[in-house]
Amino acid sequence: MALLAPRPLGRGGPAVSAIGLGCMSLSGVYGDADDTQSEALIRHALDRGVNHLDSSDMYGWGHNEEVVGRAIKGRRHEVFLATKFGQVKREGGGNAVNGRPDYVIQACEASLKRLGEEVIDLYYQHRVDPDVPVEETVGAMKRLVEQGKVRHLGLSEAAPDRIRRAHAVHPIACVQTEYSLLYREEAEETRKTTRELGIAFVAYAPLGRGFLTGAIRSLDEVGGRRAQHPRFQPENFAHNLSLVERVAGFAAEKGCTPAQLCLAWLLAQGEDVLPIAGTRSPDRLDENLGALEVRLTAEEAARIAAAIPPGAAAGTRYPAGNMKSVYI
Repeated sequence: MALLAPRPLGRGGPAVSAIGLGCMSLSGVYGDADDTQSEALIRHALDRGVNHLDSSDMYGWGHNEEVVGRAIKGRRHEVFLATKFGQVKREGGGNAVNGRPDYVIQACEASLKRLGEEVIDLYYQHRVDPDVPVEETVGAMKRLVEQGKVRHLGLSEAAPDRIRRAHAVHPIACVQTEYSLLYREEAEETRKTTRELGIAFVAYAPLGRGFLTGAIRSLDEVGGRRAQHPRFQPENFAHNLSLVERVAGFAAEKGCTPAQLCLAWLLAQGEDVLPIAGTRSPDRLDENLGALEVRLTAEEAARIAAAIPPGAAAGTRYPAGNMKSVYI
C-alpha cells in the first residue's frame, strides 16, 4: 500500500503519513479495548497507507507497546514506529517523571523488548524532567542513536527554550504537544521555534479528546479518563459544546464531518503539522482519513480560526496537577 499523503518528518526527514494513528486508546484509557480488535485496527491503518503509529511505555504500562508489536509483526517495513519514555508509575499518586541518563537506556531496552523490534524510528521524552538537565537526557538518547537502537529523537510537551537546548545536543526531529481548535496557544507558540529549527510538529489530541467530533453531546456521555479533564466538567461543558457546534456549522458548509473539518484545519496550518488521531474503530479511522479530501482555502481556515479563537475553550487542557508537567 502506498504511503497516504506523505509529509516530511522535519527538514530533510523521512516521509510519514499526513495523519497518523495515536494508539493510547487501545489500552483502556477511554473504555475497554479488545487486543484482537486493536491489532486488527492497526493492520487496517497500514492497509489504508497510514504508517505513523504513536505509542508510549506508559499507555497501559507496557501493554500498548505489546499490542503494537504484535500488530506490526511481519509488516515492520510499512511502519514508522514512535514511542515514548519518561513517565513512571507512582503508587498512590500521579505519575512521576524520570529523565536520568541511566533510565533512558533502561526504558529503551524495555520498549524494544515489548515491541519485539531492534530499532525505534522516533523516540520521545514523554514528559520533561525538571530535575535533570535536558542536555543530559538527550545526551543519553543520542547514544541510543549511535548504537542503532533509535533513528530519530523527539520531545513531548517541551517549551521553546528546552527545545533549543535539546536540539543543540542532537537534532530533534519532532516535538509533540496537544494542538486542536480547542487548545492551541502553547502549540502555536512552540511552532515558532520548531519551524525555525526545521522540526516537525505532531499534534496530539487533534479532536479535543473526542469533543470536536460532535459525538459527545451531554455529560452522561463522558466517562473514563475524559471525566478527569476540565473541558468536560459541568462548569465548562456547555460553553465548550457551543464551540463544537460552531465547528459543526462549518463542517456542514463544507459537506464533511466535524472531525474531518478539524483535521483538515490542522493540515492547512502547514506541512510541518502531523496530527495523530486516536480511535478504536476502523470506521472512525476511515472517517478521519477523509479529512485528506477536504480542501480549505486560506480564507476558510482563517474564518474557522477566528470563530474559535485561541483561548476560547473553558477549562485548562489537563487537571491542575498535570498542568505542572506540560509545556516546561
